[in-house]
Amino acid sequence: MAKSIQLTKAGLEKLKGELEHLKTQGRTDIAEKIRVARGYGDLSENSEYDEAKNEQAKIEARIVELEKMLENAVIIEDVVDTDCVSVGVTVTVLDVDFEEEMTYKVVGPAEADPMNGLISDDSPVGRALVGAKVGDEVTAEAPVGEIKFKILSISK
Repeated sequence: MAKSIQLTKAGLEKLKGELEHLKTQGRTDIAEKIRVARGYGDLSENSEYDEAKNEQAKIEARIVELEKMLENAVIIEDVVDTDCVSVGVTVTVLDVDFEEEMTYKVVGPAEADPMNGLISDDSPVGRALVGAKVGDEVTAEAPVGEIKFKILSISK
């Protein structure tokens, strides 16, 4: 049985939108690139044709990946309990060493985007935060070393 993919409602819609775009506009664009590249002559020495075919393969692979993810998607229900950090909550933490406040939304791995404040519950920081309560201090084992956080707030 395939592993379930935890997604928020917004994450599900984003993946559906990406899939729809790739199936329609993405396929149309790449078909046009292949058509144009074929017009350049001998396909055995045609780098534009090779590049277009490689791009087509990437698009088709991403479509298959997205379809499998959506097939196994489990929607994270609206969080009722904000007593502790779990998937679907927004958590504000204090980096103890740098005295810097940060806010993260804890999501499943499929929609993680750390640069935009979306951290996976499967990441080192996410694993450290899940289950913690306001006021707790947790330590995350990250590639750069240990990072200590104090939980300041948890919200929907």
